[in-house]
Amino acid sequence: MTELKKISSSPHVRQEDSTASIMLDVVIALLPASIMGVYNFGISAFLLIVICMASCVASEWAFEYFSKRKITISDFSAVVTGILLALNLPPSLPWWMAVLGSVFAIIVVKQLFGGIGQNFMNPALAARCFLLLSFTMSMTNFTYDAVTTATPLAMLKAGESVDLLRMFMGSTAGTIGETSTAALLIGGAYLLFKRVIDIRIPLSYIGTFGICILIYALASGRGWDWSFVAAHLCGGGLMLGAIFMATDYVTSPITAKGRWIYGVLLGGLTFVLRSPWNSGTAAEGVSYAILCGNLLVPIIERFTAPKCFGKGAVKHE
Repeated sequence: MTELKKISSSPHVRQEDSTASIMLDVVIALLPASIMGVYNFGISAFLLIVICMASCVASEWAFEYFSKRKITISDFSAVVTGILLALNLPPSLPWWMAVLGSVFAIIVVKQLFGGIGQNFMNPALAARCFLLLSFTMSMTNFTYDAVTTATPLAMLKAGESVDLLRMFMGSTAGTIGETSTAALLIGGAYLLFKRVIDIRIPLSYIGTFGICILIYALASGRGWDWSFVAAHLCGGGLMLGAIFMATDYVTSPITAKGRWIYGVLLGGLTFVLRSPWNSGTAAEGVSYAILCGNLLVPIIERFTAPKCFGKGAVKHE
């Protein structure tokens, strides 16, 4: 008997986009944030980006070559992982830690689970959290203009004021790619224009988090403090995570309803992990929230999958 596969009802849209073309678009979209990171932090940021890209590509080639699998480095997915990992690192991180994180991202998180399309969580974020747990001091040491300083988000948690314009443009301390909200929005606009990402996830993610922060501002006596809300939206890697990592094809829901639920879930989790009353550091809230969301994607898809055409219909005699 021929096995019947469950598919959604028509129309069935076919696209000519290949994995390589999609990943190349992501690389192009990451260029503004990468350029701003190099402009802000100098040669150290540039070297980390190059090292992470080279290490990710080399790790993927070596694993596939020695395990006698098809070499897939031409699809640019390892390049994207390398850039995303680098943009999530402080510019002062030693180069060998960046190499270790790249190997972890490609081999442990991606290749050991079957390669592209099979990993259950975002490789770059998993590697960032691995490095954070292994080398906490180095991963939380932020400098700007060769001076060690607190990130704007840490200053907000301490009750200090921040320069919102500098946060938006990117001239603040932080990881290489999280500081410039303007550059990240330019990259996000490009991905939306090219239809590489769906607006549902970043919109629901950022919107939910913004509403939660506004409610907190009202409950804590700040009133309608929109500058406080905007500062939280621009800080802590929220835009980098919402635009470039929460929208990862492999680790995000494929259903429209599921994407809304996923984004709302990420926004709520990020608020809880980054909440002002949380005694821990706030910068990792986005990373942990997205990784937790990745683990819940199969459940979200199970309950939001469209019914097969005709399923559940009552047959009348």
